[in-house]
Amino acid sequence: MQGKRKIFSVFALLTGLRGESGRSFVNFHSFPPYFSSLLPVFEIPFALRGKKAYIYNMYTRLPAIPSYRSLTMNISLPPSGHFRRQLCFLRASLVFFSAWALLEPAFSEYPHLTLLLAGGFGLAFLFPRRLSGRAEIWTPRLGWALGPPWALLVVELLNNTDPFEALTVMQCILNLIWYYLFFALLALLFGRIRRAAALGMLLCFAAGLANHYVLTFRGRIIFPIDLVAWRTALNVADGFDYTPDETIVRAALFTLAYLLLLYRLMPQRHARRPRRRILWAGAAVSAAYCLLFFGTPMLTFLGIYAQQWKTQANGFVLNFTAALRYSIVTKPEGYSPEAVQEIIATVPEAEAPSGQQPVHILAIMNESFADLADYANLELTEDPTPFLHSMQGNTIRGTMYSPVTGGGTANVEFEFLTGNPLAFLPSSTVAYQLYLADGTPSLVSQVKARGFSSVAFHPYRSSGWNRTSVYRWMGFDGQLYEEDVQNPGYVRGFISDQSDYETLYELTDAAGSNPLFVFNVTIQNHSGYQLPWTGLERTSELDGELEDDYPSADQFFSLMRASDDALRNLISHYSQTDVPTMIVFFGDHQPPLGNDFYEALAGKPLDDRTTEEVFQQYGTPFFIWANYDIPEAEDVVTTSWGLHLLAAEAAGLPLTSYQRFLREVNASVPVITPVGYITADGRYSSENGEALTPDERALVQQYRLLAYNNLFGKEERVDSFFFPE
Repeated sequence: MQGKRKIFSVFALLTGLRGESGRSFVNFHSFPPYFSSLLPVFEIPFALRGKKAYIYNMYTRLPAIPSYRSLTMNISLPPSGHFRRQLCFLRASLVFFSAWALLEPAFSEYPHLTLLLAGGFGLAFLFPRRLSGRAEIWTPRLGWALGPPWALLVVELLNNTDPFEALTVMQCILNLIWYYLFFALLALLFGRIRRAAALGMLLCFAAGLANHYVLTFRGRIIFPIDLVAWRTALNVADGFDYTPDETIVRAALFTLAYLLLLYRLMPQRHARRPRRRILWAGAAVSAAYCLLFFGTPMLTFLGIYAQQWKTQANGFVLNFTAALRYSIVTKPEGYSPEAVQEIIATVPEAEAPSGQQPVHILAIMNESFADLADYANLELTEDPTPFLHSMQGNTIRGTMYSPVTGGGTANVEFEFLTGNPLAFLPSSTVAYQLYLADGTPSLVSQVKARGFSSVAFHPYRSSGWNRTSVYRWMGFDGQLYEEDVQNPGYVRGFISDQSDYETLYELTDAAGSNPLFVFNVTIQNHSGYQLPWTGLERTSELDGELEDDYPSADQFFSLMRASDDALRNLISHYSQTDVPTMIVFFGDHQPPLGNDFYEALAGKPLDDRTTEEVFQQYGTPFFIWANYDIPEAEDVVTTSWGLHLLAAEAAGLPLTSYQRFLREVNASVPVITPVGYITADGRYSSENGEALTPDERALVQQYRLLAYNNLFGKEERVDSFFFPE
């Protein structure tokens, strides 16, 4: 068969790794009469001379090929190494296309990740096992350098995140710095970069896997606080299904590809560690970066905050370290256990509670419920909350200034349930994720001391804001979420307020005359306000100069009317029951309708507003109503931590020592928020407190010291002061 091209089999190319003087060879016994054909681009012609077959340049004419039966061939590469590189490239290409063909049907939804994974397997076969000269030194280093980006990809896949789409360049850089520091530390400890890189990848995969299961079971990633509760996690670990899903398989294949690359690299002959001056320089750089990260406002300057709602947003490692950064709360000036005791000694003695104690207490935090009627430029086709405005009998009502606006529901919950102000915590943090722990004093522990059973109810996903853990830490007896609502009605895809309140009817009916406390966070009015109007009637909408300019605002005001109708039904229902019932109702924050809308309402740029005008965007309505006689009040000004006190007083609960101190604060400075202060006589101050008197400043500072002891005192916390007697 004169001049015909013959092609090596795939098996021969993948297994023919050694020959004379280290050259590649392959032995065949009873080889078939013809070699199988490959793609023409990968053809390598050869010629037989006796029992040796030499590879020549591509597309060289070949001599006649004798019979191949019972033939042993030794295939040697010329000393130049050029064809060794061709063979390695061919082998890598074959592995790449084979892996691509196998993986593409399984992971067709992620074509770019499939290509990258196939490329990882191909890269593992690109280098020969034996290297010499500078290649022997630098190729393993290159393999090590690929480890941190590869580990980032693996961890983010397990974080249910595609880093190519979800992370910004800055987020990727900040994540990679931590990965490189980790891999460098392992290389320093082992002195062998292959072993260090392999261990680093396995540890990253293990951490990512643990985070993946937490994300699957609890709906949010691992936070620093979870490390404290690891024993609790182990206690309940047997109750979950750990069957690997597609994400785990994909991440495991990426890990395998990198480990295969390391395995095929030439092993390091001796452990080698950097010179001392390089070691000291690296340590100095690492320490400087840690100081910048944890000890300066660098993250704030870069716009990086610990993400609390979509917790994967920063990437796992960056979000974990950012949460760790923001969880570091320094002691306030003048704090000491002795200073706390001095403040406690000044708190008035307990008084006997006055008024009737209800059997059922329903605390309803209504999502984005807000009354924007105080804005002078607002004109509407009709009043969105006529029933709210009509409430008078057995009602305490007014304005609650929220610590947040447009979002951050969990921080309002935190203030209401614990009585601690968000203003004393680092900016842009969420206490539920960072600062609370098992046994946190709260309104729950107070009502349970009076024999109440307690239920937390939120007709949406249980994954938000770490609620499942926080509610358990606070001592709630039960938790209900969207799957627990029977035959729900929906508005824009969210369970309606009417269905929410019908679940409350079921809970109180089941409790009968047994004391019950329910903390309910609604969901109907959640943003965004450009969703389809499914289940929502167009009622109250913008009028006048703003008519048709802000469709999202039109939807919000119609939602307020639907909420007001459900509120009327709620009060009507409990007005007709004989069981003494108290309802504490408040909106968590004003809706996120866009800066341009709020500028239109204010009639000026937001940056030009006075402190009083800024506070206007943080006000929401609240009321305390009972189906029995209670003292009435209107135009009460408070905050969510102040409402914590008002609810306990109105319910006739014995106040804790902490609440008796809050009564003094509330009488002098009833509003303390991250925005600033409002005094009892109506003076507004920014967060700097420029309008506060020295006595008011001293009182606020005392509050700061006590709140720190409450949240961060640990063994120093004076439990008798914060828990009911």
